[in-house]
Amino acid sequence: HVHLVESGGRSVQAGGSLRLSCVASGRSVSSSAMAWFRQAPGKEREFVAAINWIGDTTDYADFVKGRFTISRDNAKSTLGLQMRSLKPEDTAVYYCAARSTLYIDVAYTEEKYFSWGQGTQVTVAS
Repeated sequence: HVHLVESGGRSVQAGGSLRLSCVASGRSVSSSAMAWFRQAPGKEREFVAAINWIGDTTDYADFVKGRFTISRDNAKSTLGLQMRSLKPEDTAVYYCAARSTLYIDVAYTEEKYFSWGQGTQVTVAS
């Protein structure tokens, strides 16, 4: 069992930057791809970014390409999301997710991820 805890969410002005972190405990996630998803009020949860098990392959939703950077540190069992040039439409609860062990490649849909954090709120004011 993997326990994921996100942190770093807060209110920020449009154009600002924010860094989210996710710490994994329990089962190791070093052999699992991981991702960030988000859910805005009244909308379905959507894919934001993913990273493979070793961190040398990443992919992003079009609406964050060039602004967000996903990273991981397997030695510290952490996943990060550096967000820049934030827009009001980035306001959402951001979730960290991990695939099952040995599912090492990035994936883009919720059902491919086995473990989820509780989420951290990001609010971008215009």
